[in-house]
Amino acid sequence: MLLQILAENLGLLGAALGAGLVAVGAGVGIGKIGSSAMEAMARQPEAAGRVQTAMLIIAALIEVVSLFGVVVCFIIATA
Repeated sequence: MLLQILAENLGLLGAALGAGLVAVGAGVGIGKIGSSAMEAMARQPEAAGRVQTAMLIIAALIEVVSLFGVVVCFIIATA
């Protein structure tokens, strides 16, 4: 009985930590993309449109992966 309660609580803790790490990772990744894009636009202003388009696509992909990670953590927490 006690081990079952402990296992459930550790599962919830793991899911919460996983969701937090996913959010931090996504924030770092998008920050790195933004920083690199700004640097690229400063070096070649004529390519700013293409760089911005690529940056937005990559940022959207990172958001999708982070959302998927949070959903997986939520599923683990409710299972």
